[in-house]
Amino acid sequence: MKLFSSQTYTERRSILKKKLGGGLALFLGNNESPMNYTDNTYRFRQDSNFLYFFGLNMPGLAATLDADTGEEIIYGDEFSIEDIIWVGQQETISDLSKKVGVFRNEASSKLANKIKDSLSKGQKVHILPAYRSENTFKLMDLFSCNRLELKDYVSTEFIKGIVSLRSIKSAEEILQMEEALAITRAMHIAAIQSKAVGKKEYELVAAAATKMHEKNGELAYPFILTQNGQTLHNHDHSHTLSSGRLLINDSGAENTMCYAADITRTFPVDATFTSKQREIYEIVLAMEESSIESLKAGIQYKTVHLNANRLMLSKLSEIGLVKGDVEEMLDLGVGGLFMPHGLGHMIGLDVHDMEDLGENYVGYRDGLERSTQLGLKSLRLAKELESGNVLTVEPGIYFIPELIAKWEAENKFDNFIQYSKLANYLDFGGIRIEDNVLVTENSFKVLGERIPKTISELEKL
Repeated sequence: MKLFSSQTYTERRSILKKKLGGGLALFLGNNESPMNYTDNTYRFRQDSNFLYFFGLNMPGLAATLDADTGEEIIYGDEFSIEDIIWVGQQETISDLSKKVGVFRNEASSKLANKIKDSLSKGQKVHILPAYRSENTFKLMDLFSCNRLELKDYVSTEFIKGIVSLRSIKSAEEILQMEEALAITRAMHIAAIQSKAVGKKEYELVAAAATKMHEKNGELAYPFILTQNGQTLHNHDHSHTLSSGRLLINDSGAENTMCYAADITRTFPVDATFTSKQREIYEIVLAMEESSIESLKAGIQYKTVHLNANRLMLSKLSEIGLVKGDVEEMLDLGVGGLFMPHGLGHMIGLDVHDMEDLGENYVGYRDGLERSTQLGLKSLRLAKELESGNVLTVEPGIYFIPELIAKWEAENKFDNFIQYSKLANYLDFGGIRIEDNVLVTENSFKVLGERIPKTISELEKL
């Protein structure tokens, strides 16, 4: 099991205890999740908050931090001889705990008593929102409450403390993310080089997945690899590649320490882009590159998102797909027709980093409210950026026939949108380009070795 130094985990826990100011913080690790019967499980993935503070990527664990006394305990049951017969000899939980700076262990059965004792003494017990049903039921048992009552125990202080820590990536975390990006780069190049008219989308998925496993990676999220890129999260890979279509490959690897990469590239099924594809692609590339170049500590990511949309509307106006005042279109949300998603999100141990804790805690702040406009309402990260943030920059332009038809039937923004000209784009699909970027005090760094993205680079591949 690969770990950071014990000092890393000890310092993280120490800072968190100070931020909590008191009370007992409960971390539930994940358990095995059966695919179809108990012993046939999905690939195990530890809870990211447990990983961040305790590092142990194995099922059946929990932990408590006492911000009043400083006490730290990891709960879990050591392997029996029956377990060892099936899975082999493993390092003990006790030995592993010492590697992350925790020197007290208790059996899993002792956790309930710990929670009961803390509550009976009037000590606040901090918990996080559960995203797995089995952990929800476990928490209901521990607190002797129903699902609705459980929400009263979810701790805002706990959530905000974790977000403040995990939002700033250390140098050793950046190294792990760049390792995930190296795997991801090989995946994307394999997909581009294996494309051909008449192939199935799943053959490209297979080529990319092979590279991923060759480099000991796992998926950070399910493949989005499709010639129907107008569907933003299209996980269907059954189509036959057709001449004249574009392919979106949105895929990223997770390395052995569970740090994620999230990259999107768009390329033609044919050897070259058509003139129409080239025209739209250059707009999206300009949106991405200008957005990245504007990044630095202190800038609001909502501003970067709006600037990308401003550029998009200006360029679409030049080619006759919209008309009118760009600022007015921006204010009204006309751009949502073409880019109905946000510009990006935090990334780290999760591909959408920490969003299990609540998207608004991660990407917003008091006084910065979420918009209701299509596109802007889906912006997951809007607040001011800090040095050490790592985020995705992923603008796109999509021609979604169903959305275009709906807006046209409603005469929505028909004084701006040239619906008659959009009729020639109903079979276009979509384009998205995405990189992972580290924010620095006065600038930025695109992480990982460059993955080809200009038209000339892609056509050369």
